Amino acid sequence: SWWKKTLYLTGGALLAAAAYLLHELLAIRKEEELDSKDAIILHQFSRPRNGVPSLSPFCLKMETYLRMADLPYQNYFDGKLSPQGKMPWIEYNHKKVSGTEFIIDFLEEKLGVNLNKHLGPHERAVSRAVTKMVEEHLYWTLAYCQWVENLHETQKMVSLFGPFSDLLKWIFCHLTKGIVKREMYGHGIGRFSEEEMYTLMEKDMRTLAGLLGDKKYIMGSTVSTVDATVFGHLAQAMWTLPGTRPERLIKGELINLAMYCERIRRKFWPEWHHDDDNTLYESEESSEASKTYSPLQDFSFYSRTETFDEEGNSISQTPDTDYTGHSLFDSDVDMDEYRDHEQCK
Repeated sequence: SWWKKTLYLTGGALLAAAAYLLHELLAIRKEEELDSKDAIILHQFSRPRNGVPSLSPFCLKMETYLRMADLPYQNYFDGKLSPQGKMPWIEYNHKKVSGTEFIIDFLEEKLGVNLNKHLGPHERAVSRAVTKMVEEHLYWTLAYCQWVENLHETQKMVSLFGPFSDLLKWIFCHLTKGIVKREMYGHGIGRFSEEEMYTLMEKDMRTLAGLLGDKKYIMGSTVSTVDATVFGHLAQAMWTLPGTRPERLIKGELINLAMYCERIRRKFWPEWHHDDDNTLYESEESSEASKTYSPLQDFSFYSRTETFDEEGNSISQTPDTDYTGHSLFDSDVDMDEYRDHEQCK
């Protein structure tokens, strides 16, 4: 009857209103928790299920940069985009900044940090050129592999919770696939065939491998901002694209890039460890020691100041070595000799 329908509609409206008010109250409470003076609040996507800190190269870049610069920060996995529609973004003293380049400029100005102070004008120019190649070119080919060709594997890694999490993951991943394809087409790189796109990706990765050579980091023996960028992107090929061409390339022919990723991961992410680690870059001793790592945490507040000694080495672990006894963190590893040895095993 009409009065029952009216009752149901009224009850439903009241429940909806109550849910909305509860949501708003929780949001206000969260905003109050974020109201922390002189604290860097890093907004980014939730941790994926495979132990990697982020499926977003830019989120991983930003968090790695904060660790490289030894800046304490607080993660906030709310999934809320910045006013410009970007992710990641930060809040600092109620100032909101988005875009990793602008965030780094902002932190350098406000906090006086500078990972590039040891670089000369020419090196700074090279560093910026490499950054733009990675973020504006290599990024798109990796995104295609992650969200189009290898979507079924990426969907397993996405972290969503709730009674309809599987359905929501399927919807989210396929929406992202459509967005990536559309933006790649607008960029221009998406107008090429898949084989042509992978040819471009391989050229970029070979360029990085040639630039790195046997050095410890991209610009030499000391870490700089470009390393956060390169690591954030290569880590996707290294740990989030199983069985794909980028993974085969970085773990095969371009082994110096794989060792570079391991070097940064173990120095700045001592808690990042998962059971699928490729032991190609480990000795038997280090492989056993790696089993004592603690799982990756969703830190409410993080600083690496007390995690490392004065030399920047992790206090809780022994640096990995290759078969000659050289540390994989060192820049004097003979890459050709190491590669020949592994091929003969």
